[in-house]
Amino acid sequence: MFKGSFPALVTPFKNGALDVDALKHLVEWHIEQGSNGLVPMGTTGESPTVTHEEHEETIEIVVKAAAGRIPVIAGAGSNNTAESARYIAFAEKVGADAALVVTPYYNKPTQAGMIAHFTALHDNSNLPIIIYNIPGRSAVDMTPETMGELAKLPRIIGVKDATGDLARVCMQRMTCGKDFIQISGEDATAHGFNAQGGVGCISVTANVAPALCSELQAATLAGDYAKALEIQDRLMPLHKAIFTEPGLVGAKYGLSKLGLCSEEVRSPLVTLTDGTKALMDDAMRHAGLLS
Repeated sequence: MFKGSFPALVTPFKNGALDVDALKHLVEWHIEQGSNGLVPMGTTGESPTVTHEEHEETIEIVVKAAAGRIPVIAGAGSNNTAESARYIAFAEKVGADAALVVTPYYNKPTQAGMIAHFTALHDNSNLPIIIYNIPGRSAVDMTPETMGELAKLPRIIGVKDATGDLARVCMQRMTCGKDFIQISGEDATAHGFNAQGGVGCISVTANVAPALCSELQAATLAGDYAKALEIQDRLMPLHKAIFTEPGLVGAKYGLSKLGLCSEEVRSPLVTLTDGTKALMDDAMRHAGLLS
């Protein structure tokens, strides 16, 4: 179920509020474009600046709009175990297929603290959980050994790995087993990640180029890395441009160029500078997304 290209879905806004119609349209568009699943309410969904009610509304809208056609992995992370448990319980209630739970940020738990956090979430829900390990944002790094301990729990099923260290995939195969689902959290190395044993990417770029990202993933999963590299050559300038400033801001700008949502973001983020917009335009033309 959890293989291929999963856009880390943006949350469209209009005049400061959730743009429900644009969100529903994005779900339909991603399904038409060949995305293999959707991940609402991650960092790219602006989870730090939405209310609890908006978070839950977004998850419910995406699950209902997808209607079982592709899986929905609901963002449910927090540095507060009780708050994360609330999000997982809601995601389970509305029919999400799994929960994505980031390693607790800011309060910097130890490896033992992370085991306690994820064990408590596992034990209080029937929903499969995918760990999200992103040391650059959370300031903690879950070791392969800790992940191996958590992988013994039946509903801790995989990891979104955004360490950027491709050797981690092999190390986690050693500690977690070959069936543990490993999904890249870094667009620029996603093709190489799969060569190491990964099976997909939760992608920011796939917001803007879903068909190409899905084709790249399909090629790697079929073992055709020559084709995947050709696609990556088309996508690499876009990966770079999107992450020149915060990735979700670049993704929303790209979507606005395609007429799919506004580029509106919430403070403390701001819309792209003119220089980065020019980079995005050039990269989208290089990928064949703009004429």
